[in-house]
Amino acid sequence: MGLTKQEIFTPSQNYIATIAKVLGHPARIAILENIIQQDSCICGDLVNEIGLAQATISQHLKELKKIGIIKGTIEGTKVCYCIDKMKWKEIQSIFSKMFQSIDPENNLCC
Repeated sequence: MGLTKQEIFTPSQNYIATIAKVLGHPARIAILENIIQQDSCICGDLVNEIGLAQATISQHLKELKKIGIIKGTIEGTKVCYCIDKMKWKEIQSIFSKMFQSIDPENNLCC
């Protein structure tokens, strides 16, 4: 049995790719921007804000929650979501390190 694609990459590379994949959908970016703009937990109806069906919003929230970038708590019949600030900083640090690894002053290129 051959190697899966993930097995030939480092755990760090696989982790970054997973984050990038989840963040690679514009609806998820819109959801994150909406939650960030609230600057608190959002318990309201994201359907009206984003313009997608509730089932679609729920699926996107599930994917964001899976990588830990948002947290959800149940309050009565509503699920409230907020940014997990520790995870947010971790992801920010990962991408910052990658982006800063290139010296913009060094223009050596083919």
